Formats: sequence, structure tokens, C-alpha cells
Amino acid sequence: VLLESGKDKDISGVEMPNLVYVSRQKSKASHHHFKAGALNVLLRVSAAMTNAPLILTLDCDMYSNDPNTPLQMLCFMLDSKMSKYGYVQFPQRFHGINKNDIYGGENKRLFQINPIGMDGLAGTSYVGTGTFFRRRAFFGGPSSCVSAEKPELNPNHVVDKSIQSEAVLEMAQSVASCEYENGTKWGYKMGFRYGSLVEDYFTGYQLNCEGWDSVFYHPDRAAFWGDIPINLDDVLSQNKRWCVGLLEVGFSKYSPIIFGKKSRGILMGLAYSHFAFWGIWSIPVTIYAFIPQLALINGVSPFPKVSEPWFFLYVFLFLGSYIQDCLDFMLMGATFHRWWNDQRMWLIRGISSYLFGSIDFFLKSLGISTFGFVITNKVIDDEQNKHYEQGVFEFGVASPLFVPLTTAAIINFIAFSVGVTRLILGQSKLEDILIQLILSGFGIVNCWPVYEAILLRNDKGKMPLKITFLSSLLAFSLYSLSYCLTSKI
Repeated sequence: VLLESGKDKDISGVEMPNLVYVSRQKSKASHHHFKAGALNVLLRVSAAMTNAPLILTLDCDMYSNDPNTPLQMLCFMLDSKMSKYGYVQFPQRFHGINKNDIYGGENKRLFQINPIGMDGLAGTSYVGTGTFFRRRAFFGGPSSCVSAEKPELNPNHVVDKSIQSEAVLEMAQSVASCEYENGTKWGYKMGFRYGSLVEDYFTGYQLNCEGWDSVFYHPDRAAFWGDIPINLDDVLSQNKRWCVGLLEVGFSKYSPIIFGKKSRGILMGLAYSHFAFWGIWSIPVTIYAFIPQLALINGVSPFPKVSEPWFFLYVFLFLGSYIQDCLDFMLMGATFHRWWNDQRMWLIRGISSYLFGSIDFFLKSLGISTFGFVITNKVIDDEQNKHYEQGVFEFGVASPLFVPLTTAAIINFIAFSVGVTRLILGQSKLEDILIQLILSGFGIVNCWPVYEAILLRNDKGKMPLKITFLSSLLAFSLYSLSYCLTSKI
């Protein structure tokens, strides 16, 4: 116990709030359940010491930006008409984002656009930080309270002793033990939920399914500020972890498409499914990044000609989806450049984070591989920070996540070059290969940072030679395979 309310004061004589440092006990004999396990330890220790009815979860790299935030939250929590609100979610906001947000670190769709839509249903999902919870929400639904194994941990228990009293400290140490949860309902019926690497999404989803509503409050002044990763490997690794955790929920017995639909209706089920099956986007993105381009190189056209009616369907789907996405961003105050970089990062994630995350998940499901909780690195390197401020992509490390991206960049460039050459030589007609040329050209534009990192840069952030070599070899292998297949057609 570092500070105790009512006893400790600052230099001006103002009383300080309670400040307690909790060091979690770990043992190889007991699973620590990553961040969710740590949060449950804090939940129990705080119950033993004060049992305050409201709880704020905040990541270590975030800080308060508005002292009125708790008062804004109380407007919801103290309203008798909103007694079913389990938590109030403030959007994640980040400082230090460069002008055009080259890595899409703002995650505007995830943290601002989608929550507004879900708020019109039963409430937004929990995003892991900037969230005020009603303690009662961690103990069953609004109409059915789940009792804790110790009465002191129940949400209605009143603590009438000093947080430094021997009895309180003994209780706190007991409930923080690594073996305490064995044989209890913690992590399954109580507290933050286990079973997924994205404990925030899973916990919020479970609370919604149990009958708790939530509210998304987006004030003009950011309630909290946080940091973001400023190199591509950290960004993709973070998204890969999210992808694995979301798929764990999507393919579990609590799948939103089934369990969620039954609990909160089809719209909420679909809203949560949109997140749960993120990884599935790797399939169409990877297909469109490689197959039409390989077909173009081999003189095969899988798409309709310009003169055929089906051509306009492809044009409508492409333009319609992109225009809608752009409008969503612009209406939320984003610039065109930020939207463009966000869509580029979505494509990059599709052939890297989502692809590797899906593979990891399905291999683990077969018992072939395992993975752990990889903490996102947010330590600022001076050179990386300089590149980020200049809007230059940071590669630098020989990450496997860069291999499919670099391979796609190589194949798209070759395909576009081959297509244009055939048009000039009169070997192909534009109406036959227009869609493939557009796809290849679109790929080249989005892959410009990759070409720059391979050919034009000599700093530490350039593409490692090992990745370039492996990607070139893979591109040649894919071409050889496609040539063998098309030659038999």
C-alpha cells in the first residue's frame, strides 16, 4: 500500500486517493491466463480492500486527458433508467500519430465508427482500455447474481476496515495467489473471461449476452490518450494476435453467429461476428493479390470483358465498397490521405496478419502449434520515430509477415509490366485484360512503400535482403506452379 485515502496528503494538503501496487504471483503449475488473469487478480484485491462499485480499466501506456471524464461516466451509471448498463466505453485516442497515419494506427473504424453503430443496438464491445465498469456486471446478469466463493468478494459487501489493516492485507494476499482460482468460477462465470487472447472483446461480448447493455461515449475532448506502435512489424504482430484471439471466439461454443444471435438478436450477433471472423478476410484478399496477376502473366483472363454485362458488376462492387468506406471515414472527420493509408493497411493485414493469424489458429486447433501472448512493443526509437514523422514505412527486421507482402508486390509489378507490354505489342486486347490491369496497378500503388524499401533506401528501415530473396524465390515458385496449371487448360 503506497497511499491510503484519508491519511496521505500531497504537498498542498489535499487528500490523495488510494494507491496500491499489486505484484501477481505466477507458477508453472497454474495458468496465469495472460491479461485477463491479471485483471481478475486486481478485481479481487480491490474488492478485498475497498469493493468500490465502479472500476476503470486503463492500459499502462494510456493516461487521463480530461478530469471531467469520471463525472461524464456517472451521468450514465447513476441514471436509474440505465441500471442495465454494465460499462461505459470511451474511444481509444492516440497522440503522436503522424499527419497521414501511415499505419492506420488510429483504427478509426474499430474504435470510433463501428462502436457508434453498435451503440444503437445493445451497446458497443469492450476494447480493453478507457472503460468504466459496474462491479456488479462481473457477477452474472442484471437479474441473476453469481455469488463469489468468499462473501468478501461479492459486489454488495461493505469494507469497513483500513486498507492497511492486517485482516484486509491478508485477504488481499490470499485472493492474489496463483492457485486461488482453482475450482472457482473466475474467468468463466465471474470476472474477465478466459478462453481467448482478446480478453477484452470476449468479456464485453459475454456481458452483453448475459443481459448487460453498454454505452459508447465519444466526447470532443479525448478522455484518454495512448501510444501506438510506429513500425510495421509491431503493427502487424499486434493485429495477428488480435486475429488469433477473435477466431478463438468465432469458432468456439460462444460463436456470435450462433450463441450471440440467440442471446441478443441477429443484429448484435452479426456485429460481433464482424470482429470474430476478421481472419477470414485473408482468403479473398490473398486470392485477389495473386491469382488474377498470375493469370495475366500466363495469358489467361478469368474476368468478363468490358463489353460483357458482368463487367459492370465488378466495377460497381469495387467502387461502391470503396466510396462507402471513404465516406464513413470522411464523415468522422478523417482526411482522404488517412483513409487511403487505412485501406492500404487493411490490404497489408489481409495478406500478412490475418493470413498468419488464421494459419496459427487452425494449426493450434489441430494440436500442431502453440502461441503465446506477445506484448506490443511501444518503446520509441529515435530513428524509427524520425521515419514515422516523415511518413516513411519502417521494415528493418526480417519478419515472416513481410514475405507475402513483398511477394505480392513483386508479382503485381511483373503482371502489370507484362500486361502493358502485350498491349503495346498487340498480343492482347484491352477489353480482355482491363480488370487484371486495374488490379495489378492498384496493387503497385498500394505496394509503393515496399518498392521504396527494396530499391531506394539504405537506412536501417529498408527491407532486409533475406526477405527480398525469399519473396523473389516464392514469386518464381508461384509463377512456375501457375504456368504448369495454365498450360494444361
